Amino acid sequence: MVLFMLENYVLYLRFMEQKLNKFFEKQKPYIFCKKGCAKCCQKAQFPYSQIEFEYLLLGARQLDMETRNIISENIGKVLAEKENFEGENFRYDCPFLIDNVCSVYNYRGIICRSFGLANVGSDGKMKVPFCCFDGLNYSNVMDGNKVSMEKFKKLGVKEEPLAFNTNYEFLTDADFENGFKFKFGEKKPLIEWFIK
Repeated sequence: MVLFMLENYVLYLRFMEQKLNKFFEKQKPYIFCKKGCAKCCQKAQFPYSQIEFEYLLLGARQLDMETRNIISENIGKVLAEKENFEGENFRYDCPFLIDNVCSVYNYRGIICRSFGLANVGSDGKMKVPFCCFDGLNYSNVMDGNKVSMEKFKKLGVKEEPLAFNTNYEFLTDADFENGFKFKFGEKKPLIEWFIK
């Protein structure tokens, strides 16, 4: 049954990847993602559903032993930091990040696949990824929290900066489960899947 669910989840990922790739292509003048940047993999919570986690582990099992050992050490460090953390909203670097590169890139979660695009916030307004404020995605058209028409016109591009409905809640909605015949299962921060 789990294998059947994973196969259907992979079909969902292919569908979603096609959609997201189109969005990224449309927004190419505003996207500065590149291998080795890794801002999106640091100091976050990384929501993961059960099926995303199972798929991630499937990818991790295919890695060489040295890489798996590094990941295990990273997980141990993050769990120790979490145990000593006082307060709410514990943020950490993804334990699968090695030398600023995702070691399980083809098996990464949905939040990882969609990060970088501007999103439609709960208030209906454009919400840019946090890396914008570090001079990355959408920074070339933003003035504070708003798109600057002056900056947009200076770029001389036709495609305007757009926000898409790519928030995690939408991308893991029950409609996708029903359509692709699988279950996301429980959702929690990635590191919590390693707590026994």
